[in-house]
Amino acid sequence: MRIAYLGPPGTFSEQALHAGAPPGAEAVALPTVHDAVMAVAEGRAQRAVVPMENSLEGSVSATLDTLAGPAHGVAIVGEALLDVSHALLARPGVVESEVQTVTSHPQALAQCARTLRERLAGAKLVAAASTAEAARRVAAEEARAWAALGPVDAAERYGLVVLGEGLEDEPGNVTRFVWLAPVGTSPEAPGDAPQRWRTSIAFFGAGDQAPGWLVRCLSEFAFRGVNLSRIESRPYRGRLGHYRFFADLEGHAHDQAVAGALAGLQGHCEWVRILGSYPAA
Repeated sequence: MRIAYLGPPGTFSEQALHAGAPPGAEAVALPTVHDAVMAVAEGRAQRAVVPMENSLEGSVSATLDTLAGPAHGVAIVGEALLDVSHALLARPGVVESEVQTVTSHPQALAQCARTLRERLAGAKLVAAASTAEAARRVAAEEARAWAALGPVDAAERYGLVVLGEGLEDEPGNVTRFVWLAPVGTSPEAPGDAPQRWRTSIAFFGAGDQAPGWLVRCLSEFAFRGVNLSRIESRPYRGRLGHYRFFADLEGHAHDQAVAGALAGLQGHCEWVRILGSYPAA
């Protein structure tokens, strides 16, 4: 089995992959989250593991936009929670007071924003495609003033030293990763314990600017006793002022109440997509 993830090796995505991959799986590092999702859509991988949301910075827009956009035929089949702790990594011999530029994935920079302001006031922040790519860049950078934010494991992999650990702004920093597979793949529930199911959906309607439209959409779930554990909006690309909504529901899409709510939602929307029903972490 080929499993795509946001690379290069040394990312938190790789950690999530190895925590749940079946024996003998081949980890396939790709440069972006979009590429990892599309690898499943295009048949170049049988699975992908990508970040969905973070407890400090919220949802990962690249995952949502790709699942609701070009990734037809891809479904969420599982999820996993990963504790995320960021370290400051630099070339050997560099001390923290010398650091003038910090590079990492935008999510990592945002998760450590307050700490960076306090410990490295005035340092330039440079976005990278991933935390491991940032570490690899610092290892190749001849200037001593660069450092990367990323997993401690990336230091050994890329020949860097750890200047500090636990730079995230708040303790308990957790990222929720989702496992993706072709539509029709049965979710695999770990162990024999009773499972709570979660269903993720996306929906859009041209009536989104009419008073009460979203209330009417959400009432389909409220009146049937279906709890929403998350809801948010993302711009509907190319249509300024219109939004695509994403929601997580408690229950499986085949449950009577959930199925009825989704059928009712169709009556208010132009487009509804079930992104997956899967065991909740």
